[in-house]
Parts: sequence; structure tokens; C-alpha cells
Amino acid sequence: MQAQASTPINKVGLKEIQSQLARCPSLPSLGSINKALQGLLLMEQRYTAQIAEIIRRDPSLTARLLRLVNSVYYGLSTPVNTIEEAVFYLGVREIRQLVVVTPVIEDFQRLTRQCDFPWREFWQHCIGTALLTREIVAAAQLPEDESDYVAGLIHDIGKLVMAWAFPDHFAEIHRQALQTKGDLIEIENEILGMDHAELGALYLERHRLPEIMIKTARFHHHPEKAEGSERLVATVQIADLMLRSEKMGCSGNYLEVTKEQCMAASGWNMLLADMPEMERTIMQASLSHKLELLPRTLEGLV
Repeated sequence: MQAQASTPINKVGLKEIQSQLARCPSLPSLGSINKALQGLLLMEQRYTAQIAEIIRRDPSLTARLLRLVNSVYYGLSTPVNTIEEAVFYLGVREIRQLVVVTPVIEDFQRLTRQCDFPWREFWQHCIGTALLTREIVAAAQLPEDESDYVAGLIHDIGKLVMAWAFPDHFAEIHRQALQTKGDLIEIENEILGMDHAELGALYLERHRLPEIMIKTARFHHHPEKAEGSERLVATVQIADLMLRSEKMGCSGNYLEVTKEQCMAASGWNMLLADMPEMERTIMQASLSHKLELLPRTLEGLV
């Protein structure tokens, strides 16, 4: 008996893409992130017991918090078993980052259940990019708020949307990317007719996310095009490339990034054009050290 030919996968037009995006679920966590906890974390007087009480109401957040602290501080003679201890060890900054990560990942998981893909390693790539984006923002002395961290976290949201809206195309793109180690953007445009950067930007526009999130999704491979937001988008480009060069997590783009290519990224000049060469070298060395510490943190978070 002759085997039945597989259904061909054809490019999709903009009208069909827009139609599928209209059906794609929204991610409520992007618009509202545990305001009560954030308020406590930003107060002048921070009370561990109050923070712990709010965390305790969220079992998923509690589990991630305890897993993270025991992973990062694995050398402790006695494992951390209480939220109060975890808050003490991790500190305000890490707790804030965890609060942002937890609901977003849970929302992401709703979009990707039907697709076979190394999602855990993908979450690690996204979270690692967010963490390193924050470090680059601080090192380059850019204004800091939660938007830089969230922008790093959702820079690849187009891949999640693609997995939900066009699972067959996504599977074929992943198969070819893994097999050929070719450029992911080119493969996406060839198979779907649109790349993940543009798809993610269209999704975020539809759900009226802040402009910086939209520009990061659309231009994180080419920050020089992100008019008005070039420097922040450049931090995400650099963080993304640094993780890929170290093969940390899995972005779904298997094209090798060398350290030389990473250091030659267009974002560096946007961030550091006026910085003396010695300071630039010191900053890049410091970021490389931060990168070395990331795997342990990511193991605790995901």
C-alpha cells in the first residue's frame, strides 16, 4: 500500500496571520504583575514577614523561590525551607525578578502545549536574557525600571505565538533549523512568510503593550532600527547573543554565535561609543563573569 503524501506546508499571507493573532490568547501577566508585592519591595522599610506572607499565597511562586535559593546557595549546610529565610538570602532585587518571571512563564506555557520543542531550555534562554539585560543596563548606566527586564524576558515572544498559531509551520521551521544550523530568520520567512520578530511585535501591538516591548520584539536583532529606543533594545541584543555564544538555554536559533561575533554586535557601539576603551574592556569582562554565574540561577528558576 502506497504511503500517503504529507500535506505540504505553504507560506501564510498577512491576512491569515492577522486572523490567527486575533484568536491567540492574551497574556494577562504582561499587563498586571503582583502589584502588592512590588509595592512592598519598593518601600523604604521592607519587612521580610510581610513579603513572605504575600509570597505564601502563591504556591507556584513559593516553589520557585525555595528552589532558586537552594540552587544559588547550594553550599549552605542546611537547606532553606522557609520563605522568610529565602527572602533574607535572595534580597529584594532577586525577589522582584522572580515575581515578574513566574506569572509570565505560566502564561507562556499555555501557548505552547501542543508543540514539541525544548521549552525548558527556551525559558532558560528568555530568563537568562532578561537577567543579563538588567546587568548590561546597570553597567552602561542606563535608567533602570522593570521595563528593561520584561523586554528581555519577552524578546522572543514571536516564537511562542508562532507555536500556538501555526504549529505545523513552527515544527517544520524547528526541524530545518536544527538540521541545517542555518539562519532562523531566513528559515522562518521561507516557510511561514514572516519571522518571529515581526510576528511577536504584531502580537504585542494587538494587545496594546508598551512601545518599548513592541520595539524590542521587532528589532532585537537590529537595534539600530529601534528609533528612540536604540540603547535599551541594544542591551537585549547583546544579552541574547552572549547567551547564544555560550550555548546557554535554547533560543531555537542553532546558527553558531562566536564570542568574536558577539563582541562585534552593533549594540555595543550604541551603548559604549563614548566610553573609554579601558572602561569598556572592564565592563565586558564583568558581564562575562555575570554570564558564568547564570546557569546556577537558571536551574533554580526553571
